[in-house]
Amino acid sequence: MPVYEYTALDPKGREKKGEVNAETSRLALEKLRGRNLYPSHIQIVTSPGSKASQKKPKFSFLSRVNQGELVVVIRQLATLLSAGLPLAVCLDSVLEQARKGSLHRVFVQIRERVNSGTSLSAAFEEQGQVFPAFFAAMVKAGESSGTLELVLERLAEFSEQQQELKRKLQSSLAYPVLILLVSLGVIFFLMSYVVPKVSQIFLDFEQALPLPTLVLIQISDLLHHYWWLFPIAIVAAWVVFKRIQATPRGKLFLDRRVLQLPLIGPIVHSIVIGRFSHTLGTLLKNEVTLLQSLQIVRNVTGNTVLQQNVDSVINEVSQGSSVAKTMQKGEIFPATMIQLVAAGEKSGQLDTMFLKVAQTSEEYVTNKLAMLTSLLEPVMILVLGGIVGFVVLAVLLPIFDMSQLVQ
Repeated sequence: MPVYEYTALDPKGREKKGEVNAETSRLALEKLRGRNLYPSHIQIVTSPGSKASQKKPKFSFLSRVNQGELVVVIRQLATLLSAGLPLAVCLDSVLEQARKGSLHRVFVQIRERVNSGTSLSAAFEEQGQVFPAFFAAMVKAGESSGTLELVLERLAEFSEQQQELKRKLQSSLAYPVLILLVSLGVIFFLMSYVVPKVSQIFLDFEQALPLPTLVLIQISDLLHHYWWLFPIAIVAAWVVFKRIQATPRGKLFLDRRVLQLPLIGPIVHSIVIGRFSHTLGTLLKNEVTLLQSLQIVRNVTGNTVLQQNVDSVINEVSQGSSVAKTMQKGEIFPATMIQLVAAGEKSGQLDTMFLKVAQTSEEYVTNKLAMLTSLLEPVMILVLGGIVGFVVLAVLLPIFDMSQLVQ
């Protein structure tokens, strides 16, 4: 539905600005007059057939909703609902506080849909590019049970925990990546600019050079004359990787190989299991049925190995099998998780056990990342020192030979 941006006056003569959804500009004017607003200016911002709309997927990163701002808005909405305010009033209040941009536009559309009689869960479902499927499912369960404000609060907590885990991953990897980039830059500079000038001096003497010096000269010549091959190779490798990842078989192959990598594989495995368990536990805690929760959560992690295993669980659970017994047949679910799920099924606390698995997985990831980064830093420093030492040795050996000839 097209979105119109307007400037209008309220009954007290105060200027109001905002956006409204309508099929035509005439209907947009009628909606504004129904709110006792008198527009002085109105123009279309987006429409399904416009050129801007057609180009949007190509530049979708420019209109991406900030997840931090989304969490704040969801929490504000939960707080206002818990105070007993009607949903329409809560959405108006949230829109007044939300900044201009993609998030504001999304909630304008949600407000319009709610004002036209659509449920909040259906409005969330229509904004699938912003809200994951489990958002709409949980909100629908909250609407059915009359606990919408509680569900929104839990969604905000869930999103905050996921963002915190993402921040931990980024902060743990930031320093090693910085060291790696600086090291590669230093090595490239030495090999491309410093070594050629020094090696030319040795070649002018027309003396037999030591093997390390010859190797260094060959590598330096390669980098100096054919440096352009390296970015081409990187781009080509990235294109091939994306092509493989775009096919179902290729993505399955890559996802399985990542899980089998030493050091990195167990961390990725724990992240996948933690995200799966956290989402599933949150859905079950909000009274979404087990089968519906499994169908929603299979796409949360984006890992095709997990998706295949969850599909098997869905098929067997729908036929009456227990979740724990079905998970035992899978290749991705750890034994500890299966034991906790079995205990949860017996005690009727399946949601609590999945959340416990998620907490354990997150702690494992945090500890492993701390250990891995503490090992990476000295290893990278040693590797860089070894390369610099090799360069220094290769440069000094001919100098020692020449000094002996002079004596």
